[in-house]
Amino acid sequence: MQSALRVDEEFLEKRRYTYADYLEWEGPERYELYDGEAFMMASPSVAHQALLMELSLDFGNWLRGKPCRVFVAPLDVRLFPKEDKSDRTVVQPDLLVVCDKDKLDKGSVNGPPDLVIEIVSPSNTHSELFRKFNYYLEAGVREYWVVDPESKIVHVHVYENGHYISNTYNDNDRIPVTVLEGLEISLEALWARLP
Repeated sequence: MQSALRVDEEFLEKRRYTYADYLEWEGPERYELYDGEAFMMASPSVAHQALLMELSLDFGNWLRGKPCRVFVAPLDVRLFPKEDKSDRTVVQPDLLVVCDKDKLDKGSVNGPPDLVIEIVSPSNTHSELFRKFNYYLEAGVREYWVVDPESKIVHVHVYENGHYISNTYNDNDRIPVTVLEGLEISLEALWARLP
């Protein structure tokens, strides 16, 4: 998960934005919207990108020929989409899996993905992680992982009856992917492939 840094108020002229506003912004900077507040995305580290690549290969190879699709950032995810684009929460998870093709359009994912993976960077704050946890829970993301490459710990949250049931995996554990029955991710193999 790349850290989302709050945008300077002088750079953007108003305090609350919609997805329609967001689509008009130009430049190489990337943003997320949290309840209409704009946050600039920091550039990811080499370690972050290496881990993201390995996870995307694991998921992509397993999903080949299956109806679900895996995507990596940058890709806009409108957790609470509105037809007039007045929704005010847009995130860019590091990795996501979408099984409902009707949620995909040419520019974004419209609605909660089935699985979201965020990779923690040193610049991530606890409040940012807590905020995203709540957004994903409220939207009904069926499975949400937080991967900490420093500690080699993965927190997995599985949506059940309006709540997340959470488990922590580390070292040589194998993580069963609940939303993709039959897929397991070996942490031992994953960590071994990283530089």
